[in-house]
Amino acid sequence: MKNRKLPDSPIWFDGTSINEALFCEEFLQTHKIIFTNGAFFTSEGRVTDELPLRGEIFEELKCCAVSNIPRKISNIVELMKLAALAEDFPPGADRIHLANGTLFLDGRFVEGKPDIVRNRLPVVYRSDAPKPVLWLKFLDGLLYPEDIPTLQEFIGYCLIPSNKGQRMMVIKGNGGEGKSQIGAVLGALLGSNMKDGSIGKISENRFARADLEHILLCVDDDMRMEALRQTNYVKSIVTAQGKMDLERKGKQSYQGWMFARLLAFSNGDLQALFDRSDGFYRRQLVLTTKEKPADRVDDPDLAEKMKAEVDGILLWAFEGLQRLVANNFKFTESDRTRENREAVKRDNNNIFDFLESEGYIRLKADSTISSKELYEIYRMWCEENNLTPLKRRSFSDAVIASQNKYNLEYCNRITNAAGRRVWGFLGIEAIARPNINGFCSVSEDTYVPEEWRE
Repeated sequence: MKNRKLPDSPIWFDGTSINEALFCEEFLQTHKIIFTNGAFFTSEGRVTDELPLRGEIFEELKCCAVSNIPRKISNIVELMKLAALAEDFPPGADRIHLANGTLFLDGRFVEGKPDIVRNRLPVVYRSDAPKPVLWLKFLDGLLYPEDIPTLQEFIGYCLIPSNKGQRMMVIKGNGGEGKSQIGAVLGALLGSNMKDGSIGKISENRFARADLEHILLCVDDDMRMEALRQTNYVKSIVTAQGKMDLERKGKQSYQGWMFARLLAFSNGDLQALFDRSDGFYRRQLVLTTKEKPADRVDDPDLAEKMKAEVDGILLWAFEGLQRLVANNFKFTESDRTRENREAVKRDNNNIFDFLESEGYIRLKADSTISSKELYEIYRMWCEENNLTPLKRRSFSDAVIASQNKYNLEYCNRITNAAGRRVWGFLGIEAIARPNINGFCSVSEDTYVPEEWRE
């Protein structure tokens, strides 16, 4: 029997078919939702799963006896992307949207969820939330006291969509200390705004960055130890302060907002295979864990117990965020953290140790040396210290990048032993010189022990 339109039928149903455009218009009048940057957004934040949206559409449609409902729902969702299309709205970095309202950086809290937002955390704000005793005890056993404020600021930093701090964090230990428990707690704090990922994949796959669009934090729970072949993708995420070019498979690249912070847990350092610039290492906050006590008995339910303190952890993290903002997004760093970063840089780049070595070269303002001669001395230094030398180009690039630190100047005004003008450095004097016989010669004013003179 043919359907007939009843007096109380929706305007978008004529008794036989559904007018999808009219349905979208009516649906958007009763549902606060927009489509922008390739995703739907509501007052609850980004819609990460379209299934609930499709379910709501089905509830509206099931009163109409029409065929092929699933296909009509898909058509409506696609049409709604046009009907709900809105101009881009930048992320608001001065507030945190929570389950029961909005917390501003100045400490004000406004209840309710009247606005469409990019991110909303699944945590209830309670100004009188109890102190997270178990969480603080866990951190006290995991990290050195002077490093806990750094972690506090970084977690607070991840609550807002901003990359002004321009830092990523690596927490390293020998294993078994419990550092991965931090990731489990952050999952309860950030909800769908956190994503598990791999820094190695980000560095290698040009499509991986698009997976972090709209995300507040990416956690690499077990960072692999291979050195990164390229670092530009990782550095661009850490320092992004606006839109960046993103790519998805089979689609044209586009400009998207990127404010994902990177946090990695590891048994070693984050190294680069070719990038030995100070910029790569300067972007790292490297925390080292305490040794695990031999008599410690691990609690398998520790993460769940700490998640129960998430309201208090939010206040603790917000305190760190306010301190970070007051310090113009400059992180609190202990001497240990700075030394960790310097050690990571030196482990991956023996140029610094070479330039500061004795008996091979001397830093002297009025001296010169050709790039070729400097590299040969460097190879001799590596051989005698059982180290692997860098390739010529990598060596030159690393020394050039260190010019300011060691008061050097790279230029083509250097005269070599044959009297020809070549590229080299002002500010370095050769002391030891390799020769074809496998021995090294030294300059006349270099001290040589009496027993070596023969």
